[in-house]
Amino acid sequence: MFDYDDSRYLSIYEEEELETRLEEVSGKIMAAADKKDARPGKAPKKESQPLIIAKTPAEEQRLKLERLMRNPDKPAPIPEKPKEWNPRAPPEFVRDVMGSSAGAGSGEFHVYRHLRRREYQRQDFLERISDKQKLDEEYIEKVKENQKAAEERTAKRRKKREKLKQKKLMAKKAKMESQKEEGSEEKSSSSASEAEEQEDDAEVPSFIMGKR
Repeated sequence: MFDYDDSRYLSIYEEEELETRLEEVSGKIMAAADKKDARPGKAPKKESQPLIIAKTPAEEQRLKLERLMRNPDKPAPIPEKPKEWNPRAPPEFVRDVMGSSAGAGSGEFHVYRHLRRREYQRQDFLERISDKQKLDEEYIEKVKENQKAAEERTAKRRKKREKLKQKKLMAKKAKMESQKEEGSEEKSSSSASEAEEQEDDAEVPSFIMGKR
């Protein structure tokens, strides 16, 4: 006869019962979630966007623009200018003065190294500020020189234009005077011709006296 293992069959039945119970519980959870989502006054869930990995900078820029244009009313994040590093203000009274044997002890060496690093940073900062000030001064001087040269060029061109205007005015005046002289000469010649014609008319008799 066959020997049956009752514990094995019982465990299979228990697994089937557990699976059915799990399915029922999961169905109830899904139904409750659907009811919760269907409540009025609740914003709908955002649709999940597919993950796109940009391979080139142009594609990355295109993706950023598309993300911005999805919601045009949303203000674009503008990063603030990072603050410039400034060294710590010097103390009014220096208590830990370092001597010629600074950093000789094992305990004070780390303190000395930290102070030395801070001093180097301060010196680098001062050098950068001095270089920046020099560049600014050179730029201002260059701008002033360019402005002065531009003003000189404009003044030279202004003088040239004024000279041309004066020449044109003088030529116009001379032309007007010549036209006036020509007009007066024409008038005098016309008056002389008219006087000669009148004299000729006076010499010619109006009738001839004859003898009988």
